[in-house]
Amino acid sequence: MYEDWRKIADRKDIDAVSIICLPPSEHAQAAIFMLEVGKHVLIKKPMALSLVDCDRIIKASAGSKKLLSVISQNRYKVPVMKVKRLIDEQAGERILFCTVNSLWWRGENYYDLWWRSRWETEGGGCLINHAVHHVDLLQWMVGMPSKVTAVISNNAHRNSECEDLAIAILQYPGMTAQLTASLLPHGEEQKMIFQAEKARFSIPWKSVAFRQLENGFPVEDTEFLQLVQDKYNSIPEIGLEGHPAQIKNFLDAIQGKDKLLIDGREGRKAIKLIIAIYKSACTGVTVELSIPPDDDFYHGEKMLKLVPRFYEKTTSKDNFDTNVITLGRDMGK
Repeated sequence: MYEDWRKIADRKDIDAVSIICLPPSEHAQAAIFMLEVGKHVLIKKPMALSLVDCDRIIKASAGSKKLLSVISQNRYKVPVMKVKRLIDEQAGERILFCTVNSLWWRGENYYDLWWRSRWETEGGGCLINHAVHHVDLLQWMVGMPSKVTAVISNNAHRNSECEDLAIAILQYPGMTAQLTASLLPHGEEQKMIFQAEKARFSIPWKSVAFRQLENGFPVEDTEFLQLVQDKYNSIPEIGLEGHPAQIKNFLDAIQGKDKLLIDGREGRKAIKLIIAIYKSACTGVTVELSIPPDDDFYHGEKMLKLVPRFYEKTTSKDNFDTNVITLGRDMGK
């Protein structure tokens, strides 16, 4: 047990570190330090709180020639991997519209912890610290959008500077996606729905297929639906899922047994999309996904001057007396 994580650098028997329990604002500093002293690094979400910090981490990894990976465990869930395969193979033909619901529930006391609910230490609210998982899945499965229109608000968490609701419209060539992130919904119904030309695929797994009647009204296309289900069933499952699967890939890559599947550049994509959503919400306009280095939202300290402070944080605890954690709904069902 170390009170100062920097002391791990002196341990010659430690080859890799996992940055899990540090506040998000310390991810970049810790990752860069560990990479520069020769440790491989696995970072828990979010990778960092700004694009410039993401770039600094990636540069440190390249300079040290040590591996860098960012936790994106939901990519390793069986239904996610199968739906990704169906999309890649255009099993329902072209994707027209996506709906992503990253819905969680947290009480007001959740934000009493000292680093939570402050833009400087948490980087934002439900979007960057909860929906980051779904943002990563969306861009992995259908790519990055070209434009973003968004709003954020805080409707129920009065001890938080940051948002508890974010809604974004993402524009792609020939496709549109809607992302809702919130800490307000009872039930935490997390879902991703991909509406293709000939069928719907969703996670948790469900498929629906319609064909049109002579008057244009729908009737279930049972034949095509069976083809889709057969295709889904035929895709082989993996032995490990979630965190164990990603950690195994990370360790195997260190030993040269496998290629690293999720590196720093992959982790940066989710942060880039999240920053674009914040930029649109803060400026009140549709923004291009491209955020160049001279943009204020590229840099954390400049972005902090532009974000809304919904409420003043007045309660701050070092820790909770009891810290029972109940997990959200499993995207892997």
